[in-house]
Amino acid sequence: MTGVPAGRTGLGAYGVSRTAGGALVLDDVTLAPRSGALTGLLGPNGSGKSTLLRVLAGVLAPDTGVVTLDGDRLGAVARRAVARRVAVVEQHADTQVDLTVAEAVRLGRVPHRRAWSASTAADEEAVRSALARTGLTALAARSWRTLSGGERQRVQIARALAQEPRELLLDEPTNHLDVRHQLDLMALVAGLRLTCVMALHDLNLAALYCDHVVVLHEGGVVAAGPVEEVLTERLIADVYGVHAAVTHPGPDGRPHIRFLGPAPGDG
Repeated sequence: MTGVPAGRTGLGAYGVSRTAGGALVLDDVTLAPRSGALTGLLGPNGSGKSTLLRVLAGVLAPDTGVVTLDGDRLGAVARRAVARRVAVVEQHADTQVDLTVAEAVRLGRVPHRRAWSASTAADEEAVRSALARTGLTALAARSWRTLSGGERQRVQIARALAQEPRELLLDEPTNHLDVRHQLDLMALVAGLRLTCVMALHDLNLAALYCDHVVVLHEGGVVAAGPVEEVLTERLIADVYGVHAAVTHPGPDGRPHIRFLGPAPGDG
């Protein structure tokens, strides 16, 4: 397949474009996340982040270009097989059914079970492991309706982990969370050591936790690489229209961004 490196494993998008309502939403985007790393997908509202995640998940098909999973076109792979490999955490999740935390997490086992079949020992072990990894074991019997926003997002990550994926796609999971829950969630995802792609608005969260970032602007990739190389004052001004001071105070060289106002010439 043109543009796909030979022997490429994992999930990747190559030369992907997509239109919606006559407008170009993704423009020749290539994204091949590193195995076991957290890749931050950055960009202003309307830059194409959510659309790219849906294309990577196989929910949307690209107009041009290709998405592959272990070298095979994603569209040619059975949906159940994709669901066993790729898990998705949306911005918001809700249900009208009065589920417990454990029951919500158990939904992640659906791709591994035949219709109407009972849970197996492997299913229950996957659920127990997901609850433990997300610090939810003590809340397993709690009702979903009683949970805080941060707890619900943690349950959604546990449900995704119960799928036992190798790739995890997250669409702005920190939105509407307070600062403590944002930090807890980012530390949790960064510690999973899965291949993760996370759309984010907060540049400082990306700088603190991501191994690699990809910046979208008007549907195209304008920068990609380590956070300390990509998140520069020039890029923030060009992409976000904001004047910022970027410092590198930590021993690991990760940047900290202080926003100073609209970039000169904007407004």
